[in-house]
Amino acid sequence: MLVGADLFRAVLVLSLLWPQGAWHAYLVAAGLAAGNAFFNPTVQAVIPDLTTPDQRLAANSVAWSTGRLVQIVAAALAGGLIGTIGPGPAFALNAASFVASGLLIATLAIPPHAGQIGDGGRSGYTRYLADLREGLHFALRNRFVSRLLLVQALASLATGATGALLVVLAEQHLQVSPSGFAWLIGAIGVGALLGPLIPNVLARNYRDARWLSVPYIIRGVGDALLGIVTSLPVVLLLLFVYGLSTSAGIAVYSSIIQAAVPDAVRGRVFTLLDVTWNGMRLLSLGLGGILVDLLGVQAVFWLGGLLLALAGSLGLALLPTAPPRSTSSEGYS
Repeated sequence: MLVGADLFRAVLVLSLLWPQGAWHAYLVAAGLAAGNAFFNPTVQAVIPDLTTPDQRLAANSVAWSTGRLVQIVAAALAGGLIGTIGPGPAFALNAASFVASGLLIATLAIPPHAGQIGDGGRSGYTRYLADLREGLHFALRNRFVSRLLLVQALASLATGATGALLVVLAEQHLQVSPSGFAWLIGAIGVGALLGPLIPNVLARNYRDARWLSVPYIIRGVGDALLGIVTSLPVVLLLLFVYGLSTSAGIAVYSSIIQAAVPDAVRGRVFTLLDVTWNGMRLLSLGLGGILVDLLGVQAVFWLGGLLLALAGSLGLALLPTAPPRSTSSEGYS
């Protein structure tokens, strides 16, 4: 799955060497997102098969921080690279990076049992539908996963609009220049890089579900304050804390789910969580655009911050402090 997703995305990016118009760029962007939808949950599902329980938090932290570091470095280098060698060679390098990733993954000694669930005598489309039903059945019956889905849905509904409208807030409320907006993104990026260090250094009990909820409350308060304050240093501090707390929570998020969900359905649970997050994010983007026109961008950040803090509070109330380990796909009561 991982190698196939990498090669699929490499071909898509390589096609941009022969651009056919705006529709082509949109098609490639959608295809890359589809490839990510296969790649990212599979990475999260396979990490437990490559690590011991004591290594898991560190492995998830490295996976997250590496992605953020590459994004920051790539964003800094992309403009200069395109200006120096042109967009065609830049896209060729991009495609080559996917191929290199696939080759590295192909060398991993992944245990034969990883992700194997058995076909029960089924094949093809029938097996796919049966697997889909089994995954949904587990997610809805499992108290931890079903409650986490609700918390994640509310959190995504709150953050989709505020994340996308940060540039509007910077222009209309903070009145910063484009270079000033780059500082805002940089503050988030630095916090995101350092965030995973927090649970690794301060808390070895990564199965504590409060690590999932408290970052939402912190960011919710920060988003509401972003709609009030105008001092650039204070805004940078708020965004740094936002990146710090969010990344700390995400590193623990994967570790908790990996421990609570059995191998047989782990990939489907991560996929369902991703689909729920992205689906609610799309809804949030649409609603955010309407609310900006009706109420203004500051009100969107106030409402988004309140809803996100509510999602975090709901998580503290609903999610168990230490989700029990599950060794089968039957869920727990």
